[in-house]
Amino acid sequence: MTGKTQTSNVTNKNDPKSINSRVFIGNLNTAIVKKGDIEAIFAKYGKIVGCSVHKGYAFVQYMSERHARAAVAGENARIIAGQPLVLHKGLSNDI
Repeated sequence: MTGKTQTSNVTNKNDPKSINSRVFIGNLNTAIVKKGDIEAIFAKYGKIVGCSVHKGYAFVQYMSERHARAAVAGENARIIAGQPLVLHKGLSNDI
């Protein structure tokens, strides 16, 4: 065990508090960027309680809406693996 805290893969709760503290990360090069990379990049904005990575996009679930807002403000359009990220707060990931 490395001592790292493991986050859940669950980011699909639909209660308003969960939705408002969720960040959608689009235009993500998931061939290069993995879950651990996403967690490392976004952990500086607050406690991550869930992270799910899919082909081309990911969701990060924060403990609070304030953390989600900070992440969107700080990381939207950041270039990761040669692609500018597209971030949105409060999207459902029922797809």
